[in-house]
Amino acid sequence: MSFFSLASRKMEWLGARQKVIAENVANADTPNYRAQEVSSFGEMLEARASAGALVRTSANHIQGSEPMTAGLEVKEDEGAWASTSIDGNSVVLEQQAIKANDVSENYRLAASLYRKGYELVTLAVTGIR
Repeated sequence: MSFFSLASRKMEWLGARQKVIAENVANADTPNYRAQEVSSFGEMLEARASAGALVRTSANHIQGSEPMTAGLEVKEDEGAWASTSIDGNSVVLEQQAIKANDVSENYRLAASLYRKGYELVTLAVTGIR
């Protein structure tokens, strides 16, 4: 079901973004460290769609799966250049806190939608709430 796949991919992307934010915060005092950011969710989906997936040539073959990080690109945060400190560090803790809160809210929303979808499928199959 594509809904569950999309929600799962969104949560994977949010997890990767949270990891990059945590690395930025951990390196907030490292001289010449440049803040990093993950490519957008749309870019990740496009990269996964355009990357040739494994093809099953026989019904006896096991279905392949994509690596969790397929389509994710970690790059330098372009918005951080304006706030580079004297020691060359471009991490602004306030911006990272806002991004972390955004990730948290989006993850909560994706998990809630995933749970509601599961409840709807369960209701459709069993008829029991």
